[in-house]
This record gives sequence, structure tokens and C-alpha cells, in this order.
Amino acid sequence: MSCLVLLNKPYGFLSQFTPEGRWRGLADLIQRPNVYVAGRLDADSEGLLLLTDDGALQARIADPRYKLPKTYWVQVEGEPTEAALEALRRGVRYADFTTQPARVRRLSEAEVAPLWPRDPPIRFRKAIPTAWLEIIISEGKNRQVRRMTAHVGLPTLRLIRQAIGAITLDGLQPGTWRETASSYADLAG
Repeated sequence: MSCLVLLNKPYGFLSQFTPEGRWRGLADLIQRPNVYVAGRLDADSEGLLLLTDDGALQARIADPRYKLPKTYWVQVEGEPTEAALEALRRGVRYADFTTQPARVRRLSEAEVAPLWPRDPPIRFRKAIPTAWLEIIISEGKNRQVRRMTAHVGLPTLRLIRQAIGAITLDGLQPGTWRETASSYADLAG
């Protein structure tokens, strides 16, 4: 069995062990030797990041050919219309590519109530409402979720990866991690 580390990456940390510029590195959070990041999460995003000591497992987690679903909770600026949600579900077309269809639903206040506050807090404007969406994708182009929501007029204010396949953030507070023995079959559910 491979070692799989589940980390709740806080805002402001890179998906690498060394710091760069104003962003901190994972070495400030985890001192587990011989594990490597499987996939990435931008410094301004939060949530589930997987690390493993198994190169084959690392590739299967990160490579979009395996279509491992990734679940994001996204706080957006504005009030999502059904047309905007449907556009996200169909796939968003850009000059250089079209995203694959996504599963999208609006999250209730009760669902997001247990979330931790972000440090630093998101910008807040009284006159402009915000909403939370759950977006599930199986590809992972650079800043894809942020680009998708912006394309439909809903800029992303906060992005939290909740799950990769069947592995979730449940029970992990920001900056904490746990180790488990795992295989790709465990991830795929």
C-alpha cells in the first residue's frame, strides 16, 4: 500500500515545499519525508491537497486522463442565474479550449456554515451579494474554476477543494493533515 497524505491547504501556501515570493511553502505545514504533491492547488485557493510516496499513484491522481472528479466549493460575487449555472454545466468555451461539462449546484447557507473563516477575509461589498456553488470537474486546466465562473459573470471570491474522488476534507482543519494507506481504487470510490 502507498502512503497518502491528506492536507487541508490554507490560503497563502503554494503546492510545493519551498516558499516563493510572498507565498509560503508546504514545509511550514508538514514534515513528512519522501512524499510529493499529487496535483496542485493555487496559493490563493484552499482545501484538499494530496501527497504520496508512490509515483504511479501521484500520476493517476494528477493526470486528467483518469477523470478523477474534483469537487470545489466556490464563493462567487453576484447572484447566480439558472442560465449561468446551465452554462457552467454545459462547458465554457474560450478561444483556446472548451471545458468539459461540469456538475454544478448552488449550496445552501446551512451547508457552508461549518466552513472556517478565511485569513485574510475576502473582500466584502454590501451592495453586491455573494453565493456558494459546488462545482465538480474531471479536468484541471490552470485556474479553470476561476475562469469558468468569471466567464459567466460570477467572479470567484473564495475557492475550496472539498474532495478528490472519494477522499474528502472531512475532519481536517486548515493547516492540518493525516496519513493513510491508500490505493487508486480507494480514491475512485
